[in-house]
Amino acid sequence: MPPYLNFGEALEELKAGKKLQRSGWNGKGMWIGLQTPDDNSLMTLPYLFIEYPAGHPAYPSGSIVPWLASQTDLLSEDWSVV
Repeated sequence: MPPYLNFGEALEELKAGKKLQRSGWNGKGMWIGLQTPDDNSLMTLPYLFIEYPAGHPAYPSGSIVPWLASQTDLLSEDWSVV
């Protein structure tokens, strides 16, 4: 069993370049990351994104989309580094 983190700790791991997931998420293999824009980016500020693996019911081919934490995500203490 991995050590679990609260969202504040998870956010610090994201800032350090790590990928995170929640054990409470319905889909398996999904994770979030932090994208920091560089000179080639169209975005100008950092943002969170979620990656859905190929075969996920919502995105059968897989997908990477912007992500916004829910209240449940913010208050959960089941975050872990991927």
